[in-house]
Amino acid sequence: MNKHYSPKLEILLVEDNMADVVLLQEVLEETGIAFNLHTAYDGEEALAFLRREGVFVDDTLPDMVLLDLNIPRKHGCEVLREIKEDSNLKHIPVIVMTTSRAEEDVLKCYRLHANCYIVKPVGPEQFARVVKAIESFWFTTATLPTHLGAC
Repeated sequence: MNKHYSPKLEILLVEDNMADVVLLQEVLEETGIAFNLHTAYDGEEALAFLRREGVFVDDTLPDMVLLDLNIPRKHGCEVLREIKEDSNLKHIPVIVMTTSRAEEDVLKCYRLHANCYIVKPVGPEQFARVVKAIESFWFTTATLPTHLGAC
């Protein structure tokens, strides 16, 4: 892993399906990477976490956001739009991970500057394979920004 500025990867998972939260946590633990998984169960909570508002005032900005589209209180596309329009957040990679295969959703997310769009697999083995592919590319191959960038 080429992340040298912190011993643990900070990941924000925006997901209202508890089974997917648990499965993702288990698969990430199997990879052996050091991480802190923060979970927001709706769009409003995700934005409050990212903006460090209220109970999240002392939380660390995540290195990455894993975002479901179909979440309560604020749709994932709206959350994505607000992240990418915020100068303090737009550098954070956002991976959309959702059940929608609709071409209009894919196009909308990329137009809103999603870094990746993944359709959630149905079975647990396929889900684990996708999460391991995310880990392999984003946490091992790619270099993530340090929140202290010079630009």
